[in-house]
Amino acid sequence: MDWDTTTGRFVITGIVVVGAYLITALAGRAVRRIVDDPSQGYNARRLLRIAIGTVTLIGLVFVWRPLGGELGPALGLATAGLAFAMQEVIGAIAGWFNITFGRVFRVGDRVQMADVHGDVIDISLLKTRLMEIGGPEGGTWVRGRQHTGRVVAISNKASFTQPVFNYSSYFDYIWDEFEVAIPHHGRWAEATDILEAEAARISASEGARAAMAEVRRRFPVPATDVEPRVFVRTDEDYVRLSVRFVVPIRNARALEDTLNRRVHQRLEEAGIEVVGTTVVQEAAEPWEPIDPA
Repeated sequence: MDWDTTTGRFVITGIVVVGAYLITALAGRAVRRIVDDPSQGYNARRLLRIAIGTVTLIGLVFVWRPLGGELGPALGLATAGLAFAMQEVIGAIAGWFNITFGRVFRVGDRVQMADVHGDVIDISLLKTRLMEIGGPEGGTWVRGRQHTGRVVAISNKASFTQPVFNYSSYFDYIWDEFEVAIPHHGRWAEATDILEAEAARISASEGARAAMAEVRRRFPVPATDVEPRVFVRTDEDYVRLSVRFVVPIRNARALEDTLNRRVHQRLEEAGIEVVGTTVVQEAAEPWEPIDPA
Protein backbone atom coordinates (compact mmCIF):
# COMPACT_ATOMS: atom_id res chain seq x y z
CA MET A 1 0.00 0.00 0.00
CA ASP A 2 1.17 3.51 -0.82
CA TRP A 3 1.21 5.33 2.52
CA ASP A 4 1.42 8.73 0.80
CA THR A 5 -2.09 8.46 -0.60
CA THR A 6 -5.20 9.64 1.20
CA THR A 7 -6.25 6.02 1.79
CA GLY A 8 -2.86 5.21 3.29
CA ARG A 9 -3.05 8.17 5.63
CA PHE A 10 -6.50 7.07 6.82
CA VAL A 11 -5.05 3.62 7.58
CA ILE A 12 -2.16 5.19 9.52
CA THR A 13 -4.64 7.38 11.39
CA GLY A 14 -6.64 4.33 12.43
CA ILE A 15 -3.52 2.53 13.61
CA VAL A 16 -2.37 5.55 15.64
CA VAL A 17 -5.78 6.02 17.27
CA VAL A 18 -6.13 2.34 18.19
CA GLY A 19 -2.56 2.28 19.50
CA ALA A 20 -3.20 5.37 21.64
CA TYR A 21 -6.34 3.75 23.07
CA LEU A 22 -4.46 0.55 24.00
CA ILE A 23 -1.57 2.49 25.54
CA THR A 24 -4.00 4.57 27.59
CA ALA A 25 -5.77 1.46 28.89
CA LEU A 26 -2.50 -0.28 29.82
CA ALA A 27 -1.10 2.85 31.46
CA GLY A 28 -4.29 3.26 33.50
CA ARG A 29 -4.03 -0.30 34.81
CA ALA A 30 -0.38 0.25 35.70
CA VAL A 31 -1.24 3.40 37.65
CA ARG A 32 -3.94 1.55 39.63
CA ARG A 33 -1.35 -1.04 40.68
CA ILE A 34 1.40 1.44 41.54
CA VAL A 35 -0.48 4.33 43.18
CA ASP A 36 -2.35 3.51 46.38
CA ASP A 37 -3.92 6.91 47.07
CA PRO A 38 -7.25 7.11 45.15
CA SER A 39 -7.02 10.88 44.58
CA GLN A 40 -3.44 10.75 43.30
CA GLY A 41 -4.24 7.77 41.08
CA TYR A 42 -7.28 9.59 39.67
CA ASN A 43 -5.20 12.65 38.78
CA ALA A 44 -2.36 10.52 37.36
CA ARG A 45 -4.70 8.61 35.02
CA ARG A 46 -6.31 11.83 33.82
CA LEU A 47 -2.90 13.40 33.13
CA LEU A 48 -1.84 10.29 31.20
CA ARG A 49 -4.96 10.46 29.04
CA ILE A 50 -4.31 14.14 28.29
CA ALA A 51 -0.61 13.52 27.52
CA ILE A 52 -1.30 10.54 25.27
CA GLY A 53 -4.10 12.41 23.51
CA THR A 54 -1.81 15.40 22.90
CA VAL A 55 0.98 13.20 21.49
CA THR A 56 -1.56 11.41 19.28
CA LEU A 57 -2.90 14.70 17.95
CA ILE A 58 0.62 15.93 17.15
CA GLY A 59 1.36 12.65 15.36
CA LEU A 60 -1.75 12.96 13.24
CA VAL A 61 -0.77 16.50 12.29
CA PHE A 62 2.50 15.14 10.86
CA VAL A 63 0.62 12.36 9.04
CA TRP A 64 -1.66 14.82 7.28
CA ARG A 65 0.91 17.62 6.96
CA PRO A 66 1.57 17.10 3.21
CA LEU A 67 -2.04 18.11 2.51
CA GLY A 68 -1.75 21.20 4.70
CA GLY A 69 -0.84 23.51 1.81
CA GLU A 70 -4.17 22.92 0.11
CA LEU A 71 -6.20 23.10 3.28
CA GLY A 72 -4.17 25.79 5.09
CA PRO A 73 -6.35 28.90 4.50
CA ALA A 74 -9.59 27.05 5.25
CA LEU A 75 -8.11 25.43 8.37
CA GLY A 76 -6.82 28.82 9.55
CA LEU A 77 -10.24 30.42 9.34
CA ALA A 78 -11.90 27.37 10.89
CA THR A 79 -9.40 27.38 13.77
CA ALA A 80 -9.96 31.09 14.48
CA GLY A 81 -13.72 30.63 14.50
CA LEU A 82 -13.48 27.54 16.65
CA ALA A 83 -11.24 29.30 19.19
CA PHE A 84 -13.76 32.17 19.47
CA ALA A 85 -16.70 29.80 19.83
CA MET A 86 -14.92 27.66 22.43
CA GLN A 87 -13.87 30.40 24.85
CA GLU A 88 -15.83 28.77 27.65
CA VAL A 89 -14.29 25.36 26.91
CA ILE A 90 -10.78 26.82 26.84
CA GLY A 91 -11.48 28.63 30.13
CA ALA A 92 -12.74 25.38 31.67
CA ILE A 93 -9.60 23.51 30.60
CA ALA A 94 -7.42 26.29 32.04
CA GLY A 95 -9.49 26.02 35.23
CA TRP A 96 -8.73 22.29 35.41
CA PHE A 97 -5.01 23.05 35.34
CA ASN A 98 -5.56 25.68 38.04
CA ILE A 99 -7.50 23.27 40.26
CA THR A 100 -5.14 20.33 39.76
CA PHE A 101 -1.73 21.96 39.83
CA GLY A 102 -2.72 24.89 42.04
CA ARG A 103 -4.09 22.40 44.59
CA VAL A 104 -7.29 24.40 44.98
CA PHE A 105 -9.16 21.21 45.94
CA ARG A 106 -9.21 17.52 45.17
CA VAL A 107 -11.75 14.70 45.09
CA GLY A 108 -13.17 14.18 48.58
CA ASP A 109 -12.83 17.80 49.75
CA ARG A 110 -15.84 19.76 50.97
CA VAL A 111 -16.00 23.08 49.13
CA GLN A 112 -18.14 26.03 48.21
CA MET A 113 -17.80 26.83 44.51
CA ALA A 114 -20.02 29.13 42.43
CA ASP A 115 -22.32 29.52 45.49
CA VAL A 116 -22.82 25.74 45.70
CA HIS A 117 -21.80 23.79 48.81
CA GLY A 118 -20.84 20.16 48.39
CA ASP A 119 -18.35 17.30 48.44
CA VAL A 120 -16.15 16.98 45.35
CA ILE A 121 -16.84 13.63 43.67
CA ASP A 122 -15.26 14.22 40.25
CA ILE A 123 -12.91 16.68 38.54
CA SER A 124 -13.04 16.26 34.77
CA LEU A 125 -11.24 18.35 32.16
CA LEU A 126 -14.25 20.67 31.81
CA LYS A 127 -16.40 20.33 34.92
CA THR A 128 -16.24 19.70 38.65
CA ARG A 129 -19.08 17.65 40.12
CA LEU A 130 -20.26 18.22 43.68
CA MET A 131 -22.55 16.11 45.83
CA GLU A 132 -24.60 19.05 47.08
CA ILE A 133 -25.15 19.83 50.76
CA GLY A 134 -27.36 22.43 52.39
CA GLY A 135 -25.66 25.72 53.18
CA PRO A 136 -25.95 28.23 56.01
CA GLU A 137 -27.46 30.78 53.62
CA GLY A 138 -30.31 28.47 52.65
CA GLY A 139 -30.97 28.14 48.93
CA THR A 140 -31.95 24.47 49.23
CA TRP A 141 -34.72 22.67 51.08
CA VAL A 142 -32.02 21.20 53.39
CA ARG A 143 -30.86 24.02 55.67
CA GLY A 144 -28.22 22.04 57.57
CA ARG A 145 -24.86 20.91 56.21
CA GLN A 146 -26.13 17.54 54.97
CA HIS A 147 -26.49 16.06 51.49
CA THR A 148 -29.51 17.00 49.41
CA GLY A 149 -29.11 14.11 46.96
CA ARG A 150 -28.36 16.32 43.96
CA VAL A 151 -25.12 16.23 41.96
CA VAL A 152 -24.17 19.69 40.65
CA ALA A 153 -21.82 20.11 37.67
CA ILE A 154 -19.85 23.39 37.65
CA SER A 155 -17.51 24.64 34.93
CA ASN A 156 -13.88 24.64 36.04
CA LYS A 157 -13.69 28.21 34.76
CA ALA A 158 -15.44 29.24 37.99
CA SER A 159 -12.16 28.63 39.85
CA PHE A 160 -10.89 31.83 38.15
CA THR A 161 -14.02 33.97 38.18
CA GLN A 162 -15.43 33.28 41.67
CA PRO A 163 -14.03 32.57 45.14
CA VAL A 164 -13.58 28.90 46.01
CA PHE A 165 -13.87 28.00 49.71
CA ASN A 166 -12.31 24.73 50.83
CA TYR A 167 -13.63 23.40 54.14
CA SER A 168 -11.37 20.38 54.46
CA SER A 169 -8.16 20.75 52.48
CA TYR A 170 -5.87 22.03 55.24
CA PHE A 171 -8.06 22.26 58.33
CA ASP A 172 -10.95 19.81 58.59
CA TYR A 173 -12.78 21.78 61.28
CA ILE A 174 -15.01 24.85 61.53
CA TRP A 175 -15.94 27.25 64.31
CA ASP A 176 -19.62 27.43 65.22
CA GLU A 177 -21.41 29.68 67.67
CA PHE A 178 -24.49 28.96 69.74
CA GLU A 179 -26.31 31.95 71.26
CA VAL A 180 -28.67 32.11 74.23
CA ALA A 181 -30.64 35.23 75.19
CA ILE A 182 -31.46 35.68 78.88
CA PRO A 183 -33.30 38.55 80.63
CA HIS A 184 -31.12 41.00 82.54
CA HIS A 185 -32.55 39.79 85.84
CA GLY A 186 -31.80 36.14 84.95
CA ARG A 187 -28.93 34.05 86.30
CA TRP A 188 -26.70 34.62 83.27
CA ALA A 189 -23.45 33.80 85.10
CA GLU A 190 -24.71 30.28 85.88
CA ALA A 191 -25.94 29.94 82.30
CA THR A 192 -22.43 30.87 81.11
CA ASP A 193 -20.95 27.95 83.06
CA ILE A 194 -23.54 25.56 81.58
CA LEU A 195 -22.85 26.71 78.02
CA GLU A 196 -19.09 26.38 78.43
CA ALA A 197 -19.35 22.91 79.99
CA GLU A 198 -21.67 21.57 77.28
CA ALA A 199 -19.59 23.07 74.48
CA ALA A 200 -16.50 21.39 75.95
CA ARG A 201 -18.34 18.04 75.76
CA ILE A 202 -18.80 18.21 72.00
CA SER A 203 -15.84 20.36 70.98
CA ALA A 204 -13.10 18.70 68.92
CA SER A 205 -10.42 20.90 70.46
CA GLU A 206 -7.77 18.20 70.74
CA GLY A 207 -7.97 17.22 67.08
CA ALA A 208 -8.18 20.86 66.03
CA ARG A 209 -5.02 21.69 67.98
CA ALA A 210 -3.08 18.96 66.15
CA ALA A 211 -4.50 20.08 62.79
CA MET A 212 -3.68 23.72 63.53
CA ALA A 213 -0.09 22.76 64.43
CA GLU A 214 0.26 21.08 61.04
CA VAL A 215 -1.18 24.13 59.29
CA ARG A 216 1.24 26.45 61.11
CA ARG A 217 4.11 24.19 60.11
CA ARG A 218 3.21 24.72 56.45
CA PHE A 219 1.90 28.31 56.44
CA PRO A 220 2.80 31.55 58.23
CA VAL A 221 -0.45 31.89 60.19
CA PRO A 222 -0.87 33.14 63.77
CA ALA A 223 -1.84 30.85 66.62
CA THR A 224 -5.59 30.45 66.97
CA ASP A 225 -7.52 29.53 70.11
CA VAL A 226 -9.53 26.34 69.56
CA GLU A 227 -10.88 25.96 73.12
CA PRO A 228 -14.60 26.60 73.78
CA ARG A 229 -15.29 30.08 75.05
CA VAL A 230 -18.40 32.04 76.02
CA PHE A 231 -18.73 35.69 75.00
CA VAL A 232 -21.18 38.00 76.76
CA ARG A 233 -22.85 41.05 75.25
CA THR A 234 -25.85 43.04 76.34
CA ASP A 235 -28.46 45.20 74.71
CA GLU A 236 -31.44 47.05 76.09
CA ASP A 237 -33.53 43.87 76.15
CA TYR A 238 -31.35 40.86 76.99
CA VAL A 239 -28.00 39.46 78.02
CA ARG A 240 -26.79 37.45 75.03
CA LEU A 241 -24.38 34.58 75.65
CA SER A 242 -22.50 33.24 72.60
CA VAL A 243 -20.42 30.09 72.99
CA ARG A 244 -17.79 29.52 70.30
CA PHE A 245 -16.49 25.98 69.69
CA VAL A 246 -14.73 23.84 67.09
CA VAL A 247 -16.32 20.82 65.41
CA PRO A 248 -15.39 18.53 62.49
CA ILE A 249 -16.97 19.88 59.33
CA ARG A 250 -18.80 16.64 58.48
CA ASN A 251 -20.34 16.23 61.97
CA ALA A 252 -21.34 19.85 62.54
CA ARG A 253 -25.11 19.49 62.34
CA ALA A 254 -25.33 16.42 64.58
CA LEU A 255 -23.14 18.09 67.21
CA GLU A 256 -25.18 21.30 67.05
CA ASP A 257 -28.31 19.22 67.69
CA THR A 258 -26.68 17.53 70.71
CA LEU A 259 -25.57 20.89 72.13
CA ASN A 260 -29.01 22.43 71.62
CA ARG A 261 -30.78 19.60 73.44
CA ARG A 262 -28.30 19.45 76.33
CA VAL A 263 -28.23 23.20 76.92
CA HIS A 264 -32.03 23.50 76.93
CA GLN A 265 -32.35 20.55 79.29
CA ARG A 266 -29.79 21.86 81.77
CA LEU A 267 -31.10 25.42 81.72
CA GLU A 268 -34.61 24.13 82.31
CA GLU A 269 -33.44 21.93 85.19
CA ALA A 270 -31.63 24.91 86.72
CA GLY A 271 -34.75 27.08 86.41
CA ILE A 272 -32.98 29.66 84.22
CA GLU A 273 -35.33 31.61 81.97
CA VAL A 274 -34.31 31.55 78.30
CA VAL A 275 -35.80 33.98 75.79
CA GLY A 276 -34.31 32.39 72.67
CA THR A 277 -31.43 30.41 71.23
CA THR A 278 -29.69 30.70 67.88
CA VAL A 279 -27.01 28.77 66.06
CA VAL A 280 -24.96 31.56 64.52
CA GLN A 281 -23.95 29.86 61.28
CA GLU A 282 -22.20 32.93 59.94
CA ALA A 283 -19.36 31.99 62.25
CA ALA A 284 -19.03 28.69 60.44
CA GLU A 285 -17.64 30.13 57.22
CA PRO A 286 -14.59 28.16 56.04
CA TRP A 287 -11.18 29.26 57.22
CA GLU A 288 -8.49 29.71 54.59
CA PRO A 289 -4.73 29.69 55.31
CA ILE A 290 -2.41 32.20 53.68
CA ASP A 291 -0.46 30.75 50.79
CA PRO A 292 3.18 31.84 51.26
CA ALA A 293 3.68 31.75 47.48
